[in-house]
Amino acid sequence: MKQKFSVITSTCVPLPLENVDTDQIIPARFLKATDKAGFGDNLFHDWRYNEDGSLKKDFVLNNPVYGGCILVAGKNFGSGSSREHAAWAIAGYGFRVVISSFFADIHKNNELNNFVLPVVVTDSFLQELFASIADNPKTEVEVDLPNQTVLNKATGRSEKFEINSYKKHCLMNGLDDIDYLLQNKDKIEAWERLNK
Repeated sequence: MKQKFSVITSTCVPLPLENVDTDQIIPARFLKATDKAGFGDNLFHDWRYNEDGSLKKDFVLNNPVYGGCILVAGKNFGSGSSREHAAWAIAGYGFRVVISSFFADIHKNNELNNFVLPVVVTDSFLQELFASIADNPKTEVEVDLPNQTVLNKATGRSEKFEINSYKKHCLMNGLDDIDYLLQNKDKIEAWERLNK
């Protein structure tokens, strides 16, 4: 799942629901595994599948009209429990970016730790994205991490987004926290020698 980020341009999957919690993202019964593999198959499981395992035709992930690696979600995405498995499922499905007007803090950090970029936009920009995608499912959005901008290519409107500088560095260089520490091993050892 480690991938370097720079500029991502993609069509989007719209999920215009507010207060989507981590139990809806990945139900608790799927949390027994400790390996990240396979979680994408159960992303939004109870919304996506009927009891017999068949696809629910009216759920957006099952609609072939929508696709791409950007999920556009309603306000307060990832609330509820702190399960990291929710971010595993989002990344495992293939989403690289989630755009919303508000994320639960723990879930936002879990996404960042799993190489999914959470982009916070204003409510008005979010509603404009939903409208553009509804009007044309092939609408593309450009997410530029170096410049911290998101662009709705249908309207030409863009917004800046905030990101922690450390996490930005890690995403742009494909580093997790351990990779970052290892990359700085010499500096850490030098500091330890000076401060004995």
